[in-house]
Amino acid sequence: MPRTRGTEDKPPLQTADRVLSLLLSFDREHPEWGVSDVAAAFGLDKSVAQRLLAALAHRGFVVSDPRTRRYRLGPAVWDLARVWERDGGMAHLVRPVLRSLADTVGFGVLFAVPDGVHMRCVAAVDGASGPLRAHDLTGELYPAHAGATSRAYFAMLPARDRAALLYGRPMARFSERTVTDPVLLEERFAQARQNGYAHSEGEYDDETAAVAVPVLVGRRPVGTLSVAGPSGFCPEPPAGIVGPLTRAAADLGRLLTPLRPRRAPAEPR
Repeated sequence: MPRTRGTEDKPPLQTADRVLSLLLSFDREHPEWGVSDVAAAFGLDKSVAQRLLAALAHRGFVVSDPRTRRYRLGPAVWDLARVWERDGGMAHLVRPVLRSLADTVGFGVLFAVPDGVHMRCVAAVDGASGPLRAHDLTGELYPAHAGATSRAYFAMLPARDRAALLYGRPMARFSERTVTDPVLLEERFAQARQNGYAHSEGEYDDETAAVAVPVLVGRRPVGTLSVAGPSGFCPEPPAGIVGPLTRAAADLGRLLTPLRPRRAPAEPR
């Protein structure tokens, strides 16, 4: 269709970009938005801001509080996130980074995300040393109090949040090396924060050792990246592994960081 006067300079799909920009503006610092907030932050007329929020609300991406008339993220966001993470979208995104790291260090690599008081493996790649287990590690749960994969993440949480999650509930002993005393656990969490990595040997599985680092989006931990192998494969300190592991975790953090525009595109003139 030929262009008409006044449409030549109009960006394509501008409305869609505005809606997505607004959706991405919901975060921990801004968990809710009002119409006036959106208009001021994005340089829009209030009527435009209202229509954008109404469009998101219509499909369940945001919900409105009838008392305050402010909006929060809705169930459609949870549904998309669940599909992406649980049905392989996240694994597909991170697997090339895991494969490259496994080729570098020669041992198995896994990426895990928090799941209550556990870390859950989202993706795993075998190294040249062979598979760590006879079965696929995807979906395996690692308890918060046992092993480097969990410690690297939970060490990054505020002490109050960690205490509320971990302590005051039973903690299973998986081996003679499993620590269940809160004081000793806090010492290990502190050491992991100081070192920038966690190291474990036989805490969750007698025959397995691991080195793990947190994966950060901004300053927020979102998971852990671990190198795992047979017991004794990486003495402490694991100097030859921490460098490649840390660089790969930074690559994952960049992959998982959404682009958050500060302002929506201006109104066409």
